[in-house]
Amino acid sequence: QLQASGGGLVQPGGSLRLSCKASRAITSVFWARPLGWYRQAPGKQRELVATIRSGADTNYTDSVKGRFTISRDNSRKMVYLQMNSLTPDDTAVYYCNRALVSASDLWDWGQGTQVTVSS
Repeated sequence: QLQASGGGLVQPGGSLRLSCKASRAITSVFWARPLGWYRQAPGKQRELVATIRSGADTNYTDSVKGRFTISRDNSRKMVYLQMNSLTPDDTAVYYCNRALVSASDLWDWGQGTQVTVSS
């Protein structure tokens, strides 16, 4: 249902832009609700790093504030994550999903996209 892309190998200080597209199984009504980008680093729990509400209000976890920007295009059922000034601590698999809902209301996660920051 969710297809994240845009990851890769980047050097510290570099940038990447992630994209996530919803399948037709996710209606536009649900896509217009709060969305988030999550990440899961090896050996760690999945964490929410950025949230965007239907009115485009955004929130970020402290570790990415000022470096990451989340945006959305509801007409195309896409959500994006612009990541700048990347550090090795940003290495993780990145996923998009609903935000501000209970775990039981999340969509299937999909494969995510791997981001590796290394010199």
